[in-house]
Amino acid sequence: MFKLSHTKSVLFVPAALIGAFITVIGAVLLTVIIIVSNTSAPQTSLIAFFISPWASPWFLGNTLDGIALLLTASMGITIAFRGGCFNLGAEGQVYLGGIAASAVLLSPASGNGASAGLLCLACLAAMAAGGAMGALSGILKRRFGANELITSFLLSAALVPVADYLISGPLRNPGGNLLATQRFAANRLLPRLLPPSNLSLSFVFALGLILLGHIFLYKTVWGYRFKTAGSAPEFARYGGINPEQRWIPAMTVSGSLAGLAGFFAVAGTYGLCHQGFSGGLGWNAIAVALIARNRPLALIPAALIYGWLKAGSESALLARGLNFETSAFIQAVVLILATIHFSAPLILKSPFKKESTP
Repeated sequence: MFKLSHTKSVLFVPAALIGAFITVIGAVLLTVIIIVSNTSAPQTSLIAFFISPWASPWFLGNTLDGIALLLTASMGITIAFRGGCFNLGAEGQVYLGGIAASAVLLSPASGNGASAGLLCLACLAAMAAGGAMGALSGILKRRFGANELITSFLLSAALVPVADYLISGPLRNPGGNLLATQRFAANRLLPRLLPPSNLSLSFVFALGLILLGHIFLYKTVWGYRFKTAGSAPEFARYGGINPEQRWIPAMTVSGSLAGLAGFFAVAGTYGLCHQGFSGGLGWNAIAVALIARNRPLALIPAALIYGWLKAGSESALLARGLNFETSAFIQAVVLILATIHFSAPLILKSPFKKESTP
């Protein structure tokens, strides 16, 4: 005979660690296989993949700058997950946030004081644009029962063409050949930390956001209620917590952080807003959040590994004729492996443990 007892499975934590290990090792191995099979000089390409992202201040700074953007956007995805939602519109929120920030940074105000104020205002505009998109999905979920995966994705897909029009039309630099705005004035850019690379003060802000997210979720009563409402809504209701009240704030903050990543990109990385500047950042942030299992501090190594894979594949592309499609394929592989890692512990974890009795 068997008796069912409701106990915590000892497989859960090891499964999560094993899942993360499989994701990282599997992604690296598949990346190596892809590089070797798509280039005429595998050794040169592999050296570029493993060494180039860290080989000089320029490469190192650019790699860390990309990681800062990933950390900011993935923190937004994590907040949505923890609040019981799934933000699938981060790509559009990053894009619209960057455009909103650019509109402010291109304004005619002058003077050092005005420029510092414009940076703050541009940051707020970017967060407001992304937050409004996220909030709308949260409201539709709360008030009308609409699935936030669908609404956030469709809203993002609908507004990206509008953003493209703004960049190629009203905001475009008439004297340039690119589909981009004018370059922002030097005093309207985030300070650079490792010139001549693109690494800016956004890296410090991103690390601060991760720390604040960890403190909120794991060190405060509000964070405990927020997590409980998202991960165990029935238990939350039993404890007097209404899970539905967390949906709108979760999606709003998630969109705001995605918009903030857009601000960091235009004011820190590029110094202008060009068409398609988000470059899959919103989707990459989802992969990073899944690898980290929505733990703020775990986002740092997850973003570091993912940023290295992306920068390394781009270095291999430049070094020895790697196909352009290969870089995007590597990102897709990581996303698939991250999804498998995210679901595997849920399959391995059993809420019931069988015990045999004589």
